[in-house]
Formats: sequence, C-alpha cells, structure tokens
Amino acid sequence: MSENITKIINELHIYEKKLLKSLEENESYTPEKIAEDNSMDIKSVMSAAGSLASKNIIKVNKDVKETVTLTDTGKKYAEIGLPERRVLSVLVDEKEIAMKDLVKKTGIENHEIKIVIGWLIRKKWAKIDNGIIKITVFGENFTHKIGDDEKLLKSLLEKGTITIDHSDDELSPGLSGLNDRKNLIKVDKITSHNFKILEKGLAILKEGLNIQEEATQLTHQDLKDGIWKNLNYRPYDINAEYPEIFPGKIHPLRMIIDEIREIFLNLGFTESNGPILESAFWNFDSLFQPQDHAAREMQDTFYVKNPAECDLPSNTLVKKVANVHESGGDTGSDGWGYKWDIDVSKQSVLRTHTTGISIRFLSENKPPLKMFSVGRVFRRETITYKHLPEFHQVEGIVAAPNINYQNLLGILKEFYKKLGFEVRFRPAYFPYTYLSTECEVYLEEKESWIELGGSGMFRPEVLEPLGIDVPVLAFGLGIERLAMIRYDIKDIRMLYKSDIKWLRKLAVENGIKLD
Repeated sequence: MSENITKIINELHIYEKKLLKSLEENESYTPEKIAEDNSMDIKSVMSAAGSLASKNIIKVNKDVKETVTLTDTGKKYAEIGLPERRVLSVLVDEKEIAMKDLVKKTGIENHEIKIVIGWLIRKKWAKIDNGIIKITVFGENFTHKIGDDEKLLKSLLEKGTITIDHSDDELSPGLSGLNDRKNLIKVDKITSHNFKILEKGLAILKEGLNIQEEATQLTHQDLKDGIWKNLNYRPYDINAEYPEIFPGKIHPLRMIIDEIREIFLNLGFTESNGPILESAFWNFDSLFQPQDHAAREMQDTFYVKNPAECDLPSNTLVKKVANVHESGGDTGSDGWGYKWDIDVSKQSVLRTHTTGISIRFLSENKPPLKMFSVGRVFRRETITYKHLPEFHQVEGIVAAPNINYQNLLGILKEFYKKLGFEVRFRPAYFPYTYLSTECEVYLEEKESWIELGGSGMFRPEVLEPLGIDVPVLAFGLGIERLAMIRYDIKDIRMLYKSDIKWLRKLAVENGIKLD
C-alpha cells in the first residue's frame, strides 16, 4: 500500500497537492478560499479537484441554487399593483368598460392594454363582449383576495431575493404565474462546490506531502546554465479529465456556399456579383416578364421607397426590351401585346432572384463565356419551417455557339455529382427559359426524390435585346434547401438561429455532415 501511495504522490500535480493540503487543514474550505490561500485561480482549483476526483482521492459535491429577484418592471408592479388588478378595482364599480375608454378610466398605459386583456381573461376576472370589458362573478368575488403572483411580488419587494425551493407548494403557483410574464422577475442560478477527502486521500495525507514548485517549461538560460538538471518537472496525467474546448469553425451555410463556389471555379466558371437593390428593368423586364405578371405584385416583391427609382441602362437596350415586350422585336415572337411603361421598369426592388446578375453579365460580355453568382435574394414570403423572406441563391450560365439542351443536362449532372447527389430531370415551366427543366436529387435515407433547382435555355426574347446570337443555358438552386438536406434540418429557421449548442455539436467537413 505504501509503495502505491508513494507512486500516486509522485504523480500528483502541485495544484492537486496544494488543494489536498488545504482540505487537510479544513475540509469545509470553499474553492474560493483555497484559491486565495494558495495564490491560484478558481479554474486551476476546479481542474485540480476534477483530477483528484477522477483518481478517487476526493469527492466533489455540486450544489445549484436558484434565486428570484424583481426586475425594474416587477418592482413597479409590486408597488402600484399589476395592471389587471388596477382594472379590476375600477370594474368593481363600473361593471363594464368600453375598450376605447380603458386607458382613460383605469390609468393604465397603452402598451399594457394587451397584457391587461390577456390576464383578465386568463384569471377569469372579466370577459370581452363586442369591445366591452365586463366583470365576471369570479372577478367580483376576487376583489378582496390576493393572487399567488401578487403575494410573491410583495414578498420579493420586502425581501429583495428569495431562494427557490421547488418543493414549496406555496411558492410554486406564484412563481409559475410571474415566469409566464417574462419581464417581472429574474431567476439566477448559483452554483457552489465543496470537497470531501476519501480513504485514498486520507492515506496520502498520512504519508505526507512535499510541495515543491514544478517546472513547466525549459528556457534557453536553464539549458545554458545547467539548471535544468536540478529542476522538479511537472508530471502529466494523460488520463486526467480536460476542459471541453470549442474551436472556431465556419458556419455550415457558409461552408456549403464555399463548396459550391469551388465547384464552379474548378469547372472554369467566372464569378460575378450584382446589387441587392435592383431596378424592375433588370429584375423583371430584361427577363421578358410582363409588367402585369403576378410575381411583380407587392404581396410577392419588396418595393423600396427610398430611392423609389433606379437608373436604367442605355436607351438602345431599353428600347429593344420595350419592343420585345410590345411586339416581339426581331425574335419572330408576338411579344406580350401591350404598351410597355418605362416608369414601371424604373421601380426599385430588392432583387427576387440572382438571374438579373446573369443578364447584366451577358449585356457586358461577349460569348463564349461561363459565369456563376451566389447571393441573397428577397421575396415576401410568410416565415414558416420551410420559407424565409430572405435566402441565398446560386446561379450559373453558359453561352457559346452550338451548345444545346443536352449540354445543359450534362453540366447539371456533373455539378450535382460533385455535390454528392444523383440527379434526374423532369419538364418544367419558367417565364424566361425554354426548354425548361427541374432537377431532382435522390435521398437514400428518405427513399425519395426532392426538387432542388431549376434550369433551362434562355428564350430569344431575353437574348435578342442583348445582342446575344448564340444559345445560353442557365441553372440555379436555393442554398438553404440544400443545407436542410445536408444537415437533416426540419426547420429552415435553424440555419439562422443563434443556437450555439447546435452549431458546436454539428460536425462538419467540407460542408458535409459526418456520421
């Protein structure tokens, strides 16, 4: 036993020895007291305690207490009464109050109206009938009673702080009610630790501890002077517990964007960017989208008040686009057959897609060319588990003589293959492409096909005003949908939540989820 104890003592870190020595002096010493007496920081004390606990030398006991205090709003209501109580005191005499007279007759503030209505109904003190607040029999009987939440508010005002005992039947109802109000109380957790020396620790103390400062690193001077020969080196226990470390890493959505960008660059594409604030001309008109199209309605598109209008490109291009809309221009098409309005095309919008970047690029560059863009787009979507009003879109175009629909499918197969998907195609309709197709990828775990992107050959009505006389193929996809598949996310909002726990646990490598 003595040899084993001696071996254990020799392997103890100096901080572990100091902690044991302090506990020998007084086992009730707190980590803070031990840190102060030994010129250590709390982190070092707890690290040493964890190491000793893992060796069954001491036991670490953890105690967590919750305390409740009032916020400034809570103090205010504790002094003047909850807003629904103040309304009830008026209702006792008035019996009923019109909603429009609520502030005037009760003295509550405008921002309290919704709170008052909700809690009057929840507490069954009143009911609402055609805009009239009427006191209930239960409310009349409660006039001279004090609710559990009101009792707790009063107690907190007197005592300042109350320690929560979840087994306290008198405290729980009031605490639950105040917790539901969010802004009246503040609950804090106070964690404390204490240590108990175990049998092995007592044997070590009986054997005796020699505390000697330890060297943790060698300096050039130590080696030069030969001091290193007499230094007491710090031992390392490779089995000791260590603190969990969370290294910085790129956000998973950014990793997928970088992966897509790398795929395009490796395929020889040039990256292009464009403004988020776009004119209706580039966002809609240049894509042969009629000015009365449903997608232009305010319920679908964000229009900007300042600036209300954007500058348009050259008059020549504007006139060519107008002619295509009105009569088809030189494309052989009949166009849309209406009088095109230049004022409509000047409207400022938050871009609804990145295709405008592609059209701008085609207007400024001559084929052959290959271009891609990645950027945020905006649509007036109701926020749900699968829709956001702001999201990312990636798009690519290829323009060259003699390319055709088969080339489009081939490029798409290669692109999705590099993303790790098997892809299939089905016919689709898009306003500015023909032929058009939707790309579906197969998910083995779900044994189903999911639509991930759209593509097609730009229509002549799009290309002719730009002076492009060769075929142009285009394709794109929403990046958030890809991220949901990659990370098995059911709710798209998870990608933008500040959920540090999820981000830390998500193992990523080149944007791909690891098993």
